[in-house]
Amino acid sequence: MKRVLVSGGCGFIGSHLVRRLLREHSDLHVVNIDLLTYAGRPENVADLADNPRYTFVHGDIASVEDVARAAEGCDGIINVAAESHVDRSIMGGDEFVTTNVFGTKRLLDYARTHELRYLQVSTDEVYGDVDPPHRSLEGDPLHGSSPYAASKAAGDLLVLSYARTFGLNASITRGSNTYGPYQFPEKLIPLFTTNAFDGKDLPLYGDGMQVREMLFVEDHCSAIDLVFFSGVAGEVYNVGAEHEVPNIETAHKIIELTGADPATLKRVADRPGHDRRYALDCSKLRGIGWDRTTDFDTGLALTVDWFRDNRPWWEAIKNGEAFADYSAKNYGTRS
Repeated sequence: MKRVLVSGGCGFIGSHLVRRLLREHSDLHVVNIDLLTYAGRPENVADLADNPRYTFVHGDIASVEDVARAAEGCDGIINVAAESHVDRSIMGGDEFVTTNVFGTKRLLDYARTHELRYLQVSTDEVYGDVDPPHRSLEGDPLHGSSPYAASKAAGDLLVLSYARTFGLNASITRGSNTYGPYQFPEKLIPLFTTNAFDGKDLPLYGDGMQVREMLFVEDHCSAIDLVFFSGVAGEVYNVGAEHEVPNIETAHKIIELTGADPATLKRVADRPGHDRRYALDCSKLRGIGWDRTTDFDTGLALTVDWFRDNRPWWEAIKNGEAFADYSAKNYGTRS
């Protein structure tokens, strides 16, 4: 493997993955295709601009021409590009189908035609609600509750169909809620952290007892790396922290780390169709040599420190008209 295409490499997980691949594989050239929509930030990979083993292509994975231009000469594709915010998918979101379904198909078609290795980066949300004590297994039925989760499940099924029907060397990872530096500040941890630094309210959905596994981004990327190079074709691998945290507990940890006033934690109307619990069984992934290295308390402290030290990065986003418009639409009717 000498040249790999990473889609969505200017996003949160994608930018960390691009750095990891360049750092851990000295013979690898990484091509990053990104449409640079609202969450794709060129500054996330600005430090790589002069790296001779890195190439950026401004393009859309839903475009046959853009995919062909970016993937030419590549030996494999890792599809990290996705519209990923549940609230935005509920507010409308044709782009969720365009990117998460049609974009996946365009990449799969190129990979099939050129006999490339392919990895789909997916989400635990495709399993839907999981009643305790069960932990989702890779063969469990898919029950995506939101338009976002449904679009990711559709992409997963396409990947598995190409592996079975065409013999494509394709695998899937399904990651739990991921957090860390460079995460766009609409998700829970960066939103609450940056709001806390500014003395703003922390809008907690419903009773806050939705249970999530919070996975540090570097651990997630190490799993993607491992599965891309060592995973079995046609197989799915869960990537989770296997440590359950209710959202309200995460909120209180952020308040403690930032020194925010506990009174800024405000209950707001819950998200429609909000899943109560996600939990993954990761024994299959551990069986090929993966384990997480960062516990939640350590990773959260590192993340809060990063947002404290990189205020200009997130202020430029949150002070923009687009973010203000989204916040007004999403939270304006919840109080």
